[in-house]
Amino acid sequence: MSRRLGPPAGVRTTATPVEGATRLVLVRHGEATCNVTGVVGGVRGCTGLSAAGVRQAKALRERLLDTGELGEAGALYASVLPRALETAAIVAPGVGIDGTLAVVADCALCELHPGEGDGLTWPEFSERFGEPDWDADPTTVLAPGGESWSGFVARAAGALGDLVARHGGETVVVVCHAGVIEASLIAFVPVAPARRLKLRTEHTALTEWEWSADGWRLLRYNDAAHLALARVGP
Repeated sequence: MSRRLGPPAGVRTTATPVEGATRLVLVRHGEATCNVTGVVGGVRGCTGLSAAGVRQAKALRERLLDTGELGEAGALYASVLPRALETAAIVAPGVGIDGTLAVVADCALCELHPGEGDGLTWPEFSERFGEPDWDADPTTVLAPGGESWSGFVARAAGALGDLVARHGGETVVVVCHAGVIEASLIAFVPVAPARRLKLRTEHTALTEWEWSADGWRLLRYNDAAHLALARVGP
């Protein structure tokens, strides 16, 4: 009989790798112009990356080309918002075996839909629609035609679950938004609170999940080492 060197599964504090698991790597977009100018950045308000955002995305691309850590990726997705699509196009050469994966745009991966608030400045938004308090009531709709926080979390988490079901056993890279990353933590970590976590997810940071028969497992969050190494910032 072979001798077991580690503790039994019921008391082990770290999980062993699961063969055939699906990797889901979430990449926040680089800094966007709407982030800097204070504009509500939906499909109308988002005009793409700032100069700093382009530098951040290029720093991530150089890291991925150097390390090959996402070289086994079989699919590359992005939100349809310009800041995500631009980031995806920049980092794509570092994703997959030969860096030629086509970027698949999917609106379900977008940041929270702002409805009629799209394109306004945030002061204009507050004057017209008030200031919803999602910590008090996450079901409040942001603006007419927009989403609530709870509705957004359900939509974003469902979209990520669909990708895992579509790409079982593969590595899938998704260029998305801080809200989508927070939604994944709320939905996939059993002990996570239902309310907002108010995380500080860095631009172009990597968050990685593993999906298997054991459920969701968080492998890393907010990995932005490339920004420090390249001295990239606003």
